[in-house]
Amino acid sequence: MRRTPPFSLLRRSSKGLPTVPLSVPASSPVEPLLLTSTRVATFDGPRALSAASGFFFRRDERLFLVTSRHVLSDEATGHMPNRIEFGLHQRGPDLTREFLVPLWLYEGGKAQWRQASDAGGDIDVAAIELPRSLLPPEAVWCAFGPEHLPVQLGAVHVGQPLLVVGFPLGFHDTLHHLPVVRGAVVASAFGVRFQGQGCFVTDAPMHRGSSGAPVVRHHPEGDPQMPWQLLGVHASRMDMRTRDDKVDASLGLNLAWYADVLMALTD
Repeated sequence: MRRTPPFSLLRRSSKGLPTVPLSVPASSPVEPLLLTSTRVATFDGPRALSAASGFFFRRDERLFLVTSRHVLSDEATGHMPNRIEFGLHQRGPDLTREFLVPLWLYEGGKAQWRQASDAGGDIDVAAIELPRSLLPPEAVWCAFGPEHLPVQLGAVHVGQPLLVVGFPLGFHDTLHHLPVVRGAVVASAFGVRFQGQGCFVTDAPMHRGSSGAPVVRHHPEGDPQMPWQLLGVHASRMDMRTRDDKVDASLGLNLAWYADVLMALTD
């Protein structure tokens, strides 16, 4: 079995294991970045609950679906789904063809996702390892890897442009099953734990449904097929309880958890 390159589309063998990497054709209108993200729908049995964003992260030969932890379980609001569905494109030029992949969140009463905490408390990021048997043989996707995480935190500056790839309010290209991208900027000291937590602040007009979206910056010196660094995982909007709706506009600020937590979650 050939080792996959740092970033690729994967063609799957009949046994569901990665074989030959399938590069995105130069003439393809779809950038690989858009194929890293997927819409995550949550359910309680047959009852639909919510929709959010997620993305794929590769660690060696293992593949993970990453989203916000509160998408999978949020005791404070009573949001307790027992399964999710996410989408994968079918191999070939027709982007309208999609697989909807169901995934149970509990097995024997035990949660199947991984989450973490540190000195600042719980980290609102979750990773679920995707069994190879779960993935359709003709499915394709793109995935971030450890090489897409920033090594030099000082290279990321306040005000630097970012992109957030997701499904705000569920909005996306419903015909071709592709996410949309919002522009953002770094709005706090990157590498510093904002208010003692493992996150930083972004400035962008975000909406519900974007939780779990990857926050990236352009990195042309990196992977030539996918020149983006994965800086964080979008979690939530921020606001002030003292804000007067009649006088003050929304802050337009958001929290994103540092993406290096994925190295612990996928170890």
